[in-house]
Amino acid sequence: MKHLSLSFVLLLISFSVCSQEKITLLFAGDLMQHQGQIDAAKTTWGYDYDDCFKYVKEEIGKADIAIGNLEVTLGGKPYKGYPTFSAPDEYLYAMKDAGFDVLITANNHCLDTGKKGLERTVLMLDSLKIPHAGTYVNREKRERTYPLRLEKNGFVIALLNYTYGTNGIEVQAPNIVNYIDKKVISEDIQKAKEMRPDAIIACIHWGIEYKSLPNEEQKQLADWLLSKGVTHIIGGHPHVLQPMELRASPHSLDKNVVVYSLGNFISNMSVFRTDGGAMLKLELTKRNRIVRVTDCSYSLVWTSRPALSGKKNYMLYPVSIDRALLTPAEASRMKIFIDDSRRLLDEYNVGVEEYIF
Repeated sequence: MKHLSLSFVLLLISFSVCSQEKITLLFAGDLMQHQGQIDAAKTTWGYDYDDCFKYVKEEIGKADIAIGNLEVTLGGKPYKGYPTFSAPDEYLYAMKDAGFDVLITANNHCLDTGKKGLERTVLMLDSLKIPHAGTYVNREKRERTYPLRLEKNGFVIALLNYTYGTNGIEVQAPNIVNYIDKKVISEDIQKAKEMRPDAIIACIHWGIEYKSLPNEEQKQLADWLLSKGVTHIIGGHPHVLQPMELRASPHSLDKNVVVYSLGNFISNMSVFRTDGGAMLKLELTKRNRIVRVTDCSYSLVWTSRPALSGKKNYMLYPVSIDRALLTPAEASRMKIFIDDSRRLLDEYNVGVEEYIF
């Protein structure tokens, strides 16, 4: 009898351990493509971006789901940078090769090349089987695919994406851009809840460019989203880092993540604080249907330009890069970004620490 009881206990323990599931999500900031980047990537046969991501590719690939903000259109030739972005298709191929699984498209540049650009961007994403959220060819397509349902490791994630505007360019019917509209968002959150997801994550394009602290509008919208049932919020648009918070949830014993801005992931921006950003790693664990945040941390990344490196292309570096690989000019500029970013985030972050890979 004692032997049977012990076996039963061991079986229960084994079942409890095995029933735990885990997923790691990785979020990156604004994937820009300015004219300098386009020119640097040009080759005799097309465009080559492979080197841009080689030092962060392994880390992106470790995530179960890696999500980036595609802040350009794939509108075809002529390829253009700021103020109306149209990136070469090879840029998208490089993102996929770097390990990005999902791209969000609702941002202020998604209509830069008009109706053709929106539709071609969606076409290219679909052709590479990259799930996406934010812009749609028509209402029927939006209704079928939004909120974006992501399934991995026994988890269901509902992904939402909205933008404050599109630089004054109006969306042309039947195309749809997800704008920040509380009535629409409320309906979308309800639809997301019907999926019975383990998390509802909203990626929001908001805030004021080049401001390192969120404004009241961002704070109020974050509070409202969480009150409606959104689990985690990832922000972009300011092109600089803004604080990250791990908050007590109003609906459960778990925590909610609020990231106001991840800054630029890769760009040609060189003004103070714009030449880098962060990746956010979010680990969720589920046991007996109860989901918990078991890790939420960020890692800084910095973009080097050919003028600093002497290399042909733009390079994205993690802070752990061997300094022997950098020129003195690169090392100096990178240090300025790292030191300043750590000062900001150490002061204002709540419960979200840095990790080094």
